[in-house]
Amino acid sequence: MAREKNKLTDTAVKQALAKDLPYKLFDGGGLHLLIKPNGTAKGAKYWHMKYHYNGAEKSLSLGVYPETSLAAARKELAKEKAILKSGLDPSQQRQLSKLKSRISATNSFEAVAREWHQMKITKWEPEHAKVILRRLENNVFPVIGTRPVSELETVELIFTLEQATSRGALVLAGQLRQYIKAIMTYAIQTSRIKHNPALDLQGALVTAKTTHRPALPLEELPTLIQRIESYSHGFTIKHALQFALLTGARSSEFRFSIWNEFDLEKGLWTIPPERVAVKGVKHSNRGEKMHTARIIPLASQTVALLQSLHRLTGRGQFVFQSEHKQAVPISENTPNKAIRLMGYDTAKDICLHGFRTMACSAMNESGLWNRDAIERHMGHQERDKVRAAYMHKAEYLEERKQMLQWWSNYLEALASGQFILPAEFQKNGAVVYMATKRK
Repeated sequence: MAREKNKLTDTAVKQALAKDLPYKLFDGGGLHLLIKPNGTAKGAKYWHMKYHYNGAEKSLSLGVYPETSLAAARKELAKEKAILKSGLDPSQQRQLSKLKSRISATNSFEAVAREWHQMKITKWEPEHAKVILRRLENNVFPVIGTRPVSELETVELIFTLEQATSRGALVLAGQLRQYIKAIMTYAIQTSRIKHNPALDLQGALVTAKTTHRPALPLEELPTLIQRIESYSHGFTIKHALQFALLTGARSSEFRFSIWNEFDLEKGLWTIPPERVAVKGVKHSNRGEKMHTARIIPLASQTVALLQSLHRLTGRGQFVFQSEHKQAVPISENTPNKAIRLMGYDTAKDICLHGFRTMACSAMNESGLWNRDAIERHMGHQERDKVRAAYMHKAEYLEERKQMLQWWSNYLEALASGQFILPAEFQKNGAVVYMATKRK
């Protein structure tokens, strides 16, 4: 009589009791249920497949009952027997699959991204590092985080970025594109991929229209100077606006400045790459934006301004200390709020950053100063790496001392209300830097 293909039933499997020793219930076709003693009446039940490969008898686990039912075990048996029929060892294929999964887990986009982020974290400010990771977690990982970097294609990266552009977050999409490109470059550097699909993202997205921070035409400098001089809503903020115009310093550079950074006798201000964080003062660790120490020469007018301010805030740590809170600098919004109180629209007319723009424009239009000296003073980042290395070493300190004194004298001359072109201001105590000295 022909043997039944399947002998077991759901009831038989369910009611099988544990014994003192392990035993098996056979279903046919190489499938059996192994029942082991485990201290309970029903025991522990494991599905196994018995098969032969290259003359050797082998066994392969197919699951645990009741998580894997009889029907599911039979289905798994059929799948493994198909692998065996193709000439492959099911056990070896399973091990290979697990190995691929482990490799895939370490080579997933999220794993590579977190590794890249950890590698870069020492070069970023803590808050900036948190923002980058949060953006990736919220916008990129949910879409391609589990995908192996070796399988990612440009179209998938575009789709990921389109999730941001579709909701109007064009600036964010541009930032994410930069992160993805850097992460995939890191994947190449660590031998995970050979080609960077993110290189083809440029131009594939709608980009945000660049909004330049407004600055006044130089012809309106006399009015600006007079309005600052007449500002009556705070001694410290008035001095902060005058200082920003005299030096062209960035907001974070001067707002978080402390008195020991200044040598008023020598007329020098050294902006450190990073400051010691003050507890309770957000971003107080910020220093020079490009993270390299920068020396700012101080004109005689600037030294006098600081000496005047020192009488008010000299006992504290911050130079531009809040007049409303102890041991706290003026806030990020305070300068622009003051500019609005002076009658300007900071979105259309001028904002604090516009002070830097006007200073840079005047210095260039004067025709007196070396372009590299101006760029070094402003702390602009040179895109050419060779020139950047040269400029970092070349401080142009003597020329910048003369340049800042010229600029301060120029502002002082304009305070009368009469505009003078920068190129024509070579008198009234202005320093003329001879053309032969320019490179």
